[in-house]
Formats: sequence, C-alpha cells, structure tokens
Amino acid sequence: MRMLQLGMGWFPEQGGGLNRYYYDLVRALPAAGVECDGLVLGEGLAEQETAGRIRTYARSEASILARWSAGRKAVALAVVDRSYDVTAAHFAYYALPALGSLRKAPFVVHFHGPWAAESAAESASPLVVKAKAELERFVYSHGDRYVVLSEAFARVLSESYAVPWDKIRVVPGGIDASRFDIPQTKGEAREILGWPADRPIVVAVRRLVSRMGLEDLIDAVATIRRTHPEVLVMIAGKGRLQPELAARIEARGLAEHVRLLGYLPDEHLPLAYRAADLSVAPTLALEGFGLIAAEALAAGTPVLVTPVGGLPEVVRNLAPDLVLPGTGPAAVAEGIAGALSGALQIPDAAALQAYARAHYDWSSIAPMLRSVYEDAARR
Repeated sequence: MRMLQLGMGWFPEQGGGLNRYYYDLVRALPAAGVECDGLVLGEGLAEQETAGRIRTYARSEASILARWSAGRKAVALAVVDRSYDVTAAHFAYYALPALGSLRKAPFVVHFHGPWAAESAAESASPLVVKAKAELERFVYSHGDRYVVLSEAFARVLSESYAVPWDKIRVVPGGIDASRFDIPQTKGEAREILGWPADRPIVVAVRRLVSRMGLEDLIDAVATIRRTHPEVLVMIAGKGRLQPELAARIEARGLAEHVRLLGYLPDEHLPLAYRAADLSVAPTLALEGFGLIAAEALAAGTPVLVTPVGGLPEVVRNLAPDLVLPGTGPAAVAEGIAGALSGALQIPDAAALQAYARAHYDWSSIAPMLRSVYEDAARR
C-alpha cells in the first residue's frame, strides 16, 4: 500500500502531541506494509531523517497565504508524481487548500481534536472560533474514513461535525514502548536529573494552558502535604500560563513542594517518568487520548487521570483506581494521597509495562491503522 500523509510539523523541530504522533506514525507504518510519503512544515530536518520520504513544503514562520499556497502546490505535485492508494490529513487547517488534490485518492481524516473548541477554551474570540469550526466541518465532510484516538472523541466527531458513525474508527494512540523501558532504576534516574532521592515525587508532563488542570494540581498540593509533608510535584512543559502558575505556587507557599521545570528535552522524558513515584494528568477538558498516560505506563510508573475525554479509556481496563473520582483540587488531592499511601489498588511496574506494550506499542497500532486505510481504499 502506498499513501500520502499530510501533517503539521516535524516533531524534533516542533513540539506537541499531534506532531509527536505523526512523527512516530510515519516511521512505524512501513513495518505494517504501508509505504508512506509525507508533507510537513519545518526547516528541512524531515527530509534528512527520512531520506526524502517526508518533505518540507514551507517554513513554519511563513505567512498563512504562503503556507497554504506551498501546501496546495506540494500536494498537487505529489499526487501527480506518484499514484497513492490512500491519502490522509492530520490537521484541517492545512488540508483545506490541498483538499482537491487529496481527494484524488480515498481520503482518511485523522481527527486529533476539535480545533475550534480548543480555541474557545483558550479564550479566542467568538468570530475566530466560528470560522475555525466552519473550516473543520467543510474538510471533515470530505472524508471516506476517520481515525479517532478514543470513543470520547468519536462522539465529538459525530455530534459536533455530523460525521456518520459507520465511517469512524477508534485506534488508540501509539508509542514506542521500548523507549520508556530504560535500564536506570528510580534512584539512578533521579540522580541523573538532579531530583531529590528521598522524597515522594509526582510528575505532570503537560502543556501550560488552562484546560490541562494544572491550577487544580497546584491547589491540591496544599492538601496533600498535610499527610505527605515531603511530597514534591514536578510540572514539565511550557506555555503561556507559566507566569500565572509560578505566581500561584508562590502565593500558596508551595515553593518547596511544586517545581516548574519548563521544557523537558525528549531524551529526558523516560528518565522523568522512571524517577517519579506517580504521574498525573489533571485535565479539565478536550483530552482525546493522552499519550503521556501511555508513556508513563510504559516506564512502569502509575498514572492518575481525570474522567475527561479519552483519558479513562487509557487506564480503566488496567486498574479502575487510576481514574480519579472527578476534576478539581479535592479529587486530585484524594487520588494522589491515596496512591502515595497505598490505599489505591495499583498494579506493579511490570504489569503496567506489559499493559502498555500489549495495547499501545506501535507494533500493535500500525497494523490497526493499515486496516483502516485498506477499508478506505475499498470505498
């Protein structure tokens, strides 16, 4: 099978869950028998790392019109040069100008989340939100099959964008489980990172925006430290909320209990999960899957998640206690304190890793995606 994958950015150059997913996807598909070409924004690293299979059609800093024009031309040339069995797009914004060329073969939409709703959650103007929603609806109306990461986002796609249920396929997010099964012990990982050796540590790897629930996590620490006075929460990530979070930590007198680590280099991510006693995703809204939850499991570290979006689907069948009773500081505090005290029923590290390998490793996910692409090709 030959296919063209239209992405957004190339992960080593641009962060974010969508770019990470695309980066891993196009590298995993060949092992499942899918010959994959791709187009992304970036500085040219994609060509270097993939021997030209994934090409850069414009710089990320280019104007909107320049990106759209270059994307349209690049897709048109790609489909003339090669005959693809299937084409796929991961972001409606960049699929729109190339839609005519993408539709020359069966078209698969990878739905990573409601872009308009995410913008609304970050206080975008109503006019901007409406424009984004209309753009999404138009692009999504042209799909032959749709890939979503969870049942929760399947409902969003169907109810918010009127996509027929019989065209939607749920395929969980994929990870390279072996990358997180590092040889270092918890103590060794802490030593490498410079983290305290003798304190209970909770890690949250999140983008610093409001819907991630980090304000609730900080407020929860004020309660947790009453029973676990040495608790230390490490928040890794960057985003516009950083100054507000820093001020919140200071105002609540939690400087000894909460640290903002900033951007965590990708090579340090497995160490951070291994070094922690617990990971947490306190999300408030619009979480389609949560790759960070699967990554933590692959490192042998339990992860607590709020009952939001697709997060419960990642861990519920493994251990129901990993799903917090709700959102908000009280629920987060209850869950973390229960996990640290041993009150929750949580599998051991070997069981967590085995579950991640069986359910989320790309060796299992890529063949599932090939089946979706084959289904689209039979449209």
